[in-house]
Amino acid sequence: MPTTNEYDDRMRQFKNKGKDLAAMRRQRMEVGIELRKAKRDEQILKRRNICFAMEGSLSPEKAGKNVAAQLSLEEIIVALKSDDPQLHLNAAQAARCAKIPFQVVSSQKLLSRHKTPPIDQVIEAGIIPHLVALLYQHDTPALQLEAAWALTNIASGTSDQTRAVVVANAIQPLIGLLSSPHLHICEQAVWALGNIAGKQGVDFLKNITWTVSNLCRNKNPSPPLEAVKQILPTLVCLLQHKDEDILLDACWAVSYLTDGSNDRIDVVLETGILPRLVQLIAGSDLPALSPALRAIGNIVTGTDQQTQMAIDAGVLSVLPQLLRHHKSAVQKEAAWTLSNIAAGPCVQIQQVIACGLLPPLVDLLNQGEIRAQKEAVWVVSNFTTGGTVEQIVELVQAGVLKPLLNLLAVKDSKMVLLILDCISNIFLSAEKVGDTEKLSLLVEELGGLEKIEALQDHENTFVYKAALGLIEKYFSIEDENPEVDREKRTLPFSVEPDGFYDF
Repeated sequence: MPTTNEYDDRMRQFKNKGKDLAAMRRQRMEVGIELRKAKRDEQILKRRNICFAMEGSLSPEKAGKNVAAQLSLEEIIVALKSDDPQLHLNAAQAARCAKIPFQVVSSQKLLSRHKTPPIDQVIEAGIIPHLVALLYQHDTPALQLEAAWALTNIASGTSDQTRAVVVANAIQPLIGLLSSPHLHICEQAVWALGNIAGKQGVDFLKNITWTVSNLCRNKNPSPPLEAVKQILPTLVCLLQHKDEDILLDACWAVSYLTDGSNDRIDVVLETGILPRLVQLIAGSDLPALSPALRAIGNIVTGTDQQTQMAIDAGVLSVLPQLLRHHKSAVQKEAAWTLSNIAAGPCVQIQQVIACGLLPPLVDLLNQGEIRAQKEAVWVVSNFTTGGTVEQIVELVQAGVLKPLLNLLAVKDSKMVLLILDCISNIFLSAEKVGDTEKLSLLVEELGGLEKIEALQDHENTFVYKAALGLIEKYFSIEDENPEVDREKRTLPFSVEPDGFYDF
């Protein structure tokens, strides 16, 4: 039997000559590590290929028929310059299956599978204009995806390489792909535009932001939800930009994205964007105030949880100054936002009270422009519909009755009906605590009964019936001696001219 030394001598006669067992073990470990690294890099380079198996409409290949065609750069140029769409498609499919890094049919494969992609050779070969032309092949989405993918890789290079994509007029068709019905094409277009935007100046970024904002504005159909998820991180970054035009368009884009179903609002909220929006509406002179306020207003039209997130972000602390803003359009948006918050549960209505929003609300009802006043009436309507008796008492104590009754003289029938409904809600709360007569007297003292009686001659039948109902229920005097009855109903305290009182 050979000794250990003889065994070692025998081993050194072959490929492991000069190595001991420890050295060979280290070598095996190093080789294993290298193989794992290589496999990981290969998986990373393949990460975009996963999409094809998930979306059959973009890949007409059949399982078991993937043949990797190995073509040179010159052959790819010939294929792309041909007029045969089938040649383009075959080239794209073969490129995706190619195994050697430098010989491919598709420039997408050439660029994405090589660790040091020959972008300059692709540019010098004049391939980019042909790739841009493929972006317009709406009847062949697989080609659009391949072309967008290749342009994405080119744009990921140096500034000069990115500029080559811009000069080839790739921006417009890439933007058009954001509306593609194919999700993976949308994602690829977002990726390409992101690479381009990262290398260009402010002017280019302005154009991109404006374009994205207009695409987000589209409602028929709305942008795919997955595409929205792709673009939102970029919009969050743009909201931090110092350029006012970029900031303005980014805010409008967010406002359009929040103008939809609750699941779309959720997608926006998941980015943590709310504190920044609140910060923007706190700057009363910023151009972005209006779209930021609109975005928050859209958010609070959602669920109670979504509304609470806006409250937690501090929106109620900013609304008082916006209700008194020098621009009536801002007042109107702020009142609209508040009306949706007031439509929430009692706990949120209490937060409205705690943040001191009742005085500016009454001021707006007194002095605001008619459109802002109408939104303020909606605040009162929602408040009196969902609030507790104690909360409605606080509303009346804040002086809401006088301006509310004065607005019964407006010509807008819907607004008058809404006010009558608010008054009815307040009376219902008074009934619960047995103070109906006190409230009736207060309304009379403020001149409200006369205004309600005048509405019995209103041309709108619904207004007439609502006014008549209030009079018959709360102001009819059945006693034959009205003076005595009126004396019995005298309040034990003086009524302030602005309508402050306790039930």
